[in-house]
Amino acid sequence: MEETVLSILSEVCEDDVVKEDRDINIVEENLIDSLGYMELLADIEEKLGVVIAPSEFTREQMDTPNKIIEIVIKKRAE
Repeated sequence: MEETVLSILSEVCEDDVVKEDRDINIVEENLIDSLGYMELLADIEEKLGVVIAPSEFTREQMDTPNKIIEIVIKKRAE
């Protein structure tokens, strides 16, 4: 599941650095924008069946690969 999230994130950010550095701040590094976030959430729902509403988490709560993985794991357990 983690690998799937990292793969999705790599595609959306168009950079494999998200797989190598799971604590990289994807917002500060300009790897993702608002449209990218929407694509990320849609891909997570499509590939993992985990629904994350855009308003459910702030950008700061989802600004690193590790934080995104944690959220997906939590949501999947619900």
